[in-house]
Amino acid sequence: MTGTPTLESLAEEQQAIVLLRFDYETAWQLGALMQAEAAARQLPVAIEVTHGETVVFFSLLPGATPDNPDWTRRKRNVALRFHQSSLYMRLLCEKHDWEFSQRFRLSTEDYAASGGGVPIAIEATGVVGSASVSGLPDVKDHALVAKALRQIRTKQGAQ
Repeated sequence: MTGTPTLESLAEEQQAIVLLRFDYETAWQLGALMQAEAAARQLPVAIEVTHGETVVFFSLLPGATPDNPDWTRRKRNVALRFHQSSLYMRLLCEKHDWEFSQRFRLSTEDYAASGGGVPIAIEATGVVGSASVSGLPDVKDHALVAKALRQIRTKQGAQ
């Protein structure tokens, strides 16, 4: 992903990454994909994958700061509450000139409309978890998650 995506492209992406199934094993595979990519590129990120609200994968790579896990939590909260990526919510607020926490009456201590949190949905069910990354510019955090979800979706479609 180059530059900042549009709301429309993010909505299309969200549909393209709907999974066929999602369990603890899939959550671990997703986290491991992101961790391997981040390690290979020496990215200083925190990575979190949840099943529901339960964290089932977490990794803090070299160079990430103690603040990054809190950012993944806050991005996760946005993805799970709105069933949209945290980047989508940031861009939506920017489009309408809304201040996120005021518009939705949410604490900035618990919610961050900054790219990197993506809801995980399965067909015929809906949102069942989330994947979040923090440590890079938010569009790049989002891209790391979306790429791994596309890889999981492609693998599931081939089985």
